[in-house]
Amino acid sequence: MSLHDEAVLVLKEYEDQEELRQAYLDHLAAHPDGVWKACTAGHVTASALVIDPERGRVLLTLHRKLRMWLQMGGHCEPQDASLAAAALREATEESGIAGLSLLPGGPVRLDRHPIPPPCHCHYDVQYAVLAPQDARHEVSDESLDVRWFAYDEVADVADASVVRLLDATRARLGV
Repeated sequence: MSLHDEAVLVLKEYEDQEELRQAYLDHLAAHPDGVWKACTAGHVTASALVIDPERGRVLLTLHRKLRMWLQMGGHCEPQDASLAAAALREATEESGIAGLSLLPGGPVRLDRHPIPPPCHCHYDVQYAVLAPQDARHEVSDESLDVRWFAYDEVADVADASVVRLLDATRARLGV
């Protein structure tokens, strides 16, 4: 199955954010290349919030280009078998943490946002990943910094989209 077809299936099974979910499906129906960075009309991306529920904290990256504290994530690559695999790969690469595991239940949220030229729009499919107890992070080439934040600190450093992702992740975890 192609990544495009897998993305359509994931979105059809996603039960929240109906209007936005339909916009993603419409985009993919109109753009067979809609999961790839080369699609200049916008493209699907995959991201993951790295969370340590036992310590009540999340790991955010200070994005090198955007200079914002964000969850880990980025573009789909040809080797990605699924959006979840892309999100997990991005989280592992950008955090340097081995042994991350996807939070069950599929995507946590969707977030469509404009990106400065040359891209028009990211259709981000957002997951959450659980950090192992002994997680040690590193700063990747894509980041200026990587840092743990307590849940109640996130709103002070990150934008509303990250806060919404944290809230949805905590709701799914029941914390």
